[in-house]
Amino acid sequence: MKYFYLALVTFISLNAFAQGEQTYNDYNSRSELNPQFAPFYHGVASFDPLPNSILIWTRITVDNPGSVDVNWRFATDTLFNNIVASGTETTDETKDYTVTVDVAGLQPNTWYYYEFSNSGRYSLIGRTKTTPVGDTDSLRFAVASCADYENGYYNAYKHIAERNDIDAVIFLGDYIYEYGVGGGVAGREHEPANEIISLDDYRTRYSQYRLDPDLRYAHQQYPFINVWDDHEMANNAYHDGAENHTEGAEGTWVDRIVAAQKASDEWNPKRLLDENNLGKIYRTVRYGDLLNLYMLDTRYYDRDLQGSGTDDTRRLIGDEQMDWLTNQMDTTTVLWNIIGQQVMMTPLIVFGITVNNDQWDGYPADRDTLYQRIQDAGVENIVALTGDIHSSWANDLPLSNYDNSDLQNVIGSVGVEFVATSITSGGAPGVPQTIITGQNPHIRYVDLAKRGYVLLDVNKTRTQGDWYYVSTITDQNFTVESPQNWYVNEGETFLQVAQQGPSVYLGELQPQAPLLPNNPVSVGENDPIAALVGVYPNPFVDRIVLQFNLFRSEEVLIEMYDNTGKTVYSKNLGKVRDGLNYFEMRDLNLSTGAYFLSMKVADKQLNKILVKTK
Repeated sequence: MKYFYLALVTFISLNAFAQGEQTYNDYNSRSELNPQFAPFYHGVASFDPLPNSILIWTRITVDNPGSVDVNWRFATDTLFNNIVASGTETTDETKDYTVTVDVAGLQPNTWYYYEFSNSGRYSLIGRTKTTPVGDTDSLRFAVASCADYENGYYNAYKHIAERNDIDAVIFLGDYIYEYGVGGGVAGREHEPANEIISLDDYRTRYSQYRLDPDLRYAHQQYPFINVWDDHEMANNAYHDGAENHTEGAEGTWVDRIVAAQKASDEWNPKRLLDENNLGKIYRTVRYGDLLNLYMLDTRYYDRDLQGSGTDDTRRLIGDEQMDWLTNQMDTTTVLWNIIGQQVMMTPLIVFGITVNNDQWDGYPADRDTLYQRIQDAGVENIVALTGDIHSSWANDLPLSNYDNSDLQNVIGSVGVEFVATSITSGGAPGVPQTIITGQNPHIRYVDLAKRGYVLLDVNKTRTQGDWYYVSTITDQNFTVESPQNWYVNEGETFLQVAQQGPSVYLGELQPQAPLLPNNPVSVGENDPIAALVGVYPNPFVDRIVLQFNLFRSEEVLIEMYDNTGKTVYSKNLGKVRDGLNYFEMRDLNLSTGAYFLSMKVADKQLNKILVKTK
């Protein structure tokens, strides 16, 4: 988590916020399990659209271990009268019971609906859209980042889902946060309570975030195009470590990064250039002849330690990714070159001091190389999209001869940058922002306090960014405003204020996907009592974490048996209140082998087979 703190006398700096058996409950104000969604509690999602294919996703919650078959179908209507593709996918605990299907044979620029099923139970119906080919007049995207669950409600996600006028969500990182419980909005404490380090930790955290109803709603309605930032791993990460990782005490960085990237691939799948390298996530998503979206990894892949070496040798994206990006831009025939990436590209210098060496300012050689190659190749219409810093910025990307004395004819800029503020993560309210703009004339607008997202509207004549802000993240009743609107004309390299206000959607609205499955469980009719959401890790060493939901307050008994039927663990939790619960079994001094876990709730018993390793 990052916050900007400005010292009015000297400089501005970016600081990092550091941070027996137990049961936690969400008190029904958090992302509880809704029995109507069983067993697909985490909803549905889609990712990385192409003209003829798209990735669709769900997660099935099972009571018993082992592989399970999940059916899926894909149609042009919510009644599934016109099914264009269908199939069955097998998943198991090695995939955390997530399901990802690459649905092929689709038509370009087309809205589709999809759902999953198992044993007569259906998921939510998802809605998604393929990319266009050829002549494309206009497109709209929501650009978002930095969604700390503890820090507040996901009102911005809800507004994105409800607006129903975008083609996709571009998410620029910090989808989850790795910190342990550390305060924030009451009832939204992190699960697990500890800082996440192991694979089961990361899986549990993704599970918690994806149970949030507003995030689930946004995923249900649009395809997402994601990259990670540092908090999907650890704060201020780079290729060989992180500020928030202590080698040894927190295991090895290699093990932690493998766990973090596997969980990310399970819960937020991407089209990898190399399917054998989960750490290589940079890629291009093309939208007809209108734009290419180059999704970079400025966080992990080939990134050197912040402040290491010299300015000339320190690399942010490295030779391989730099060559790939510049070759993509050099050879494309699209109109707009949109770069989706994590850290701010434009310089930020106050009182002669580089404020934040975690962003491109800390890696000036890479930025100089990128700008020089863009100029040498004559690449035009460069728009950078950025997240990470929990604040809003509208920037030109200045060269050494930058001059904006004539705001209608700025010179010396290679392109523009829209920085999206956070969904919830904290900013720096009350800071005098004129210090920043006064000493950085290429920074045209900055707001360090408000939460929300950017609406990016792209057409053949201009690209416009509209900042949408929610009035609060501490209450689920909120309003929305869009007070800042900036655009760049095609063929120009500088921003101007959109005097007419936010861009207006001129397309035809597509029916949204229904908010409930087509056969939701009725609590009164079937009277579900409990659901075992996850058991981590499996195999285990001396610790097991259970996520379970009670649909009403009940007595809960946890027991574990060995292969002879002998009880080796028993814990009566007493009467546990309804909602999503988190229970940790610690110091399990057991022999290597297989064990039978039983959770008894009223007259229902939920079971799972676990394996103890050395």
